[in-house]
Amino acid sequence: MTSNVDALAASHTPATVDVLAIAAHRDDVEQTCGGTLLVQAARGWRTGIVDLTQGEGGTRGTAADRAAEAAAAATILRVSHREALDLPDGNVENTQANRLKLAAAIRRLRPRVVILPYWQGRHPDHYRASTLGYEACFVAGLKKAEFPPELGVGDLAPHRPYKILYASLYSDVRPTFVVDITQHIETRLESLLAYRSQYGEQTTGSGLFVPEEDIRERMFATARHYGLLAGVKYAEPFVQREVERVDDLMTLGAPSI
Repeated sequence: MTSNVDALAASHTPATVDVLAIAAHRDDVEQTCGGTLLVQAARGWRTGIVDLTQGEGGTRGTAADRAAEAAAAATILRVSHREALDLPDGNVENTQANRLKLAAAIRRLRPRVVILPYWQGRHPDHYRASTLGYEACFVAGLKKAEFPPELGVGDLAPHRPYKILYASLYSDVRPTFVVDITQHIETRLESLLAYRSQYGEQTTGSGLFVPEEDIRERMFATARHYGLLAGVKYAEPFVQREVERVDDLMTLGAPSI
């Protein structure tokens, strides 16, 4: 196989998931949409995560550290499936080979909803993962797409998600909507702090990482900001490219005054 599958994925792989979050790095999902995955799991939907890289290029820790931490975080987030591909950490590229790797995972997991990183950002891996993710969703639905045998697609039918959403917390943009994560905010923080090699108190990379004592305050403040936009306490922001059709004005949910 050309992708590395975490122990959690190997032991708890469902036939499909309903919601699949795709991100460049292990811990990106926890920071941008972990609360939303908890909300969906609480509603009975099956959730999954595909991390594109394994963490070998990080300033702190190793790929092995990150694998163990990602498995622990996945358990906290109640996801049914998590796996990591083998794209180079710090050099995610939208190539045909990488599109096929990710499209193979999408065909296997067959999500109805895919969450991608927002298409603009500071880290090149993030915005490249956004374009790569969208194009992989397209390729996964091509009947005549040819996959290398080692990707394990076999005779799986083509599949495209119904909805692609963009987790926009890393970017200062006005969201299309937010998800109320108030009941899950503490668990979301717990999933992030599972990455001890990243967020534990240490001197390596001290100028690049938020000090451990500030993580809670910053995370809660950001979630509070987005919650205030929608009249809830804590929320996570999302953008969708599509314009929604409304058939009945009486069903619109957000008050204007």
